[in-house]
Amino acid sequence: MYVKVENTRLDFFRRNKDTIRADLYQGILDTVESGENSAANVGHRVVLPPTFIGGPRDLKKRYLNAMSLVHLYGKPDLFVTMTCNPAWPEIKQELSVGEDVQNRPDLVSRIFRAKLLALKKQIMQKHVFGEVAALIYVVEFQKRGLPHAHFLIILKPDFKIKTPADYDKFVYAEIPSLDNPSLRKITLKHMMHDPCGQLNPQCPCMKRKGNKVRCKSGYPKQFCTETTNNTDGFPLYKRSDTGETVSIRRANLDNRWVIPYNPYLSSLFDCHINVEVCSSIQAVKYLYKYVYKGHDRISFNVVQDGEQRTVDEIAQYQSGRWVSPCEAAWWIFSFDLYKMHPAVLPLQVHLPNMQMVQIRPHERLDSVLASDRRHCTSLTEFFKANAATPNGTGCLLAFVAPSEGERYFLRLLLVHVSSPKSFEDLLTVDGYKCATFQEASLKRRLLEEDEAVDLCLAEACEVQMSSALRRRFATVLIFCQPSNPNALWLKYYAAMSEDFNNQFPDSESKVKQLTVRLVEQCLEEMGKSLQTFGLGYLNEVQDAEVARTWDITDALDAPIPDHCVACRDRLNPAQQDAFNCIIDHVKHKRHGAFFIDGPGGTDKTFLYNALYAEVPLMGEIVLLTATSGIAAANIPSGRTAHSRFKIPIDTEASLACDVPKQGSLAAFYTGNNFDHMGRGFDGTKREC
Repeated sequence: MYVKVENTRLDFFRRNKDTIRADLYQGILDTVESGENSAANVGHRVVLPPTFIGGPRDLKKRYLNAMSLVHLYGKPDLFVTMTCNPAWPEIKQELSVGEDVQNRPDLVSRIFRAKLLALKKQIMQKHVFGEVAALIYVVEFQKRGLPHAHFLIILKPDFKIKTPADYDKFVYAEIPSLDNPSLRKITLKHMMHDPCGQLNPQCPCMKRKGNKVRCKSGYPKQFCTETTNNTDGFPLYKRSDTGETVSIRRANLDNRWVIPYNPYLSSLFDCHINVEVCSSIQAVKYLYKYVYKGHDRISFNVVQDGEQRTVDEIAQYQSGRWVSPCEAAWWIFSFDLYKMHPAVLPLQVHLPNMQMVQIRPHERLDSVLASDRRHCTSLTEFFKANAATPNGTGCLLAFVAPSEGERYFLRLLLVHVSSPKSFEDLLTVDGYKCATFQEASLKRRLLEEDEAVDLCLAEACEVQMSSALRRRFATVLIFCQPSNPNALWLKYYAAMSEDFNNQFPDSESKVKQLTVRLVEQCLEEMGKSLQTFGLGYLNEVQDAEVARTWDITDALDAPIPDHCVACRDRLNPAQQDAFNCIIDHVKHKRHGAFFIDGPGGTDKTFLYNALYAEVPLMGEIVLLTATSGIAAANIPSGRTAHSRFKIPIDTEASLACDVPKQGSLAAFYTGNNFDHMGRGFDGTKREC
């Protein structure tokens, strides 16, 4: 049902992909100067814009907006997680005879929402933790369909939780005594961590960190005679060593295994309700990123000063006009505050004439350029407002990563220069107009010169091998933004190519090609290329041996596990039909897309393993790709689609798969077949 709803929302973008296009304003200027005036011949299709609720851009915007609440009200005081209890009487009494809870997501969702509203009433109206200044929460589904909600609560100043003695008023981390049998039963059922570590090394919570395998949640915790603060932003709660143990899933557990809870809420709702006190500001960014960690959200709400508003409610009418759902998300954060404080409006940080402009194929480009509305952005209007306002506007800025080059330096200037009036104003330092925003940042002493970068690489040359030095060089290019990358390349090329010089002492050309190729691969892993830093000239024509990229090598040399080969002769009739159909397409070089459908546990992965063994044995390359890392880990040599095809995770940075023409993937995807040197069977090197 969720996929059906999602498809309905996506239909608009799918059906209008040929009518809605976008290009940089400067790109339109260049196109008009070249004699082209039809909007149908410029730009690229808009892919999943921020108006798509729940998309990556939308969640990023909501995260930044939520962080603005921290700027206004302070850090969150409580982090609360509520998980649906499938054994709630309200659910069980509505099930038919023999019906399972997981087959009634409609019933589960409705009951959970009712319980969620009751929990919000306890927090907002009954003031179970004190009076609330601001609250955000998200609701998401677990793998088996059970919903759970994450709350971040900011209390008003008079109700702040400040000392360990205050923590003990709201959070408990011990097994209740026998004097309270009801709470004890609920705690043992819902608030005990599963046995892990030595008791159960195969527990899903066990994660490898370095050479050690430990519980990702840190269980079992330490015994503590009293509650104290910890350096990670969460307290060490009181856990008395009473000697009492209880049998949980065939293991004897004590107070060290209790998940922190609020006795009142646990007794009231009879479900897993984890309550944590946020004792340090260090946990703020982690917490807000955690609640916006993915795209599978079913609702989003914010409560401020006792008034709750949802996206749907605010999207009706605001100030006498229709407001889109995306705008409504912004109104949620700012509506209660705009009369007293400046509205929270992240500025669109862009270089001069480098803002994105939406166009339609039937439009004439000269009319687009003649429209003042088209080239106005929040940033250009910010400049106008500063010019007209003596003390400036005080608007906030969106985050820009250092790897974005000039755009990063522009934001650096915007943050530190008081009320700039134009791009030229930002570029001018002490009467001198700089050529770039990076130069202006250096002259204003907002950046260090390249000496630090030079010293970093010089020190690395003394202690690191060539392979590590090449990766260090790529990292420096992306995150340190040196002013002269070419000078650094020339200075440290000998050290970066030392291993290849030893391998091929008589082939200077091959040494250079291999060195450039591996530096380019390091950059590609981080979403960039040599071209980005003005080093594209290093990508010369490569010989066949160098052209056989690591992707081709890995695909051709990937091992075929014995258990995959054994799957071939153990397929059931339904699996055999699917297997024969797919292999027939492979044998006859026919394209095809196949959807294998079946409930969990019907051995779809078993069929995939059989296909994985059969296709390479036929001399073909097979790429096992999944949508998530968990699914990719279940298949041999599996990789996520984002990793394999360079699908952009941050759609604001790019709307296209990052496969440069000279990149390793370009050589990999140039045709349907390759010989052992990475060439097409016709002997030529195909282009993308």
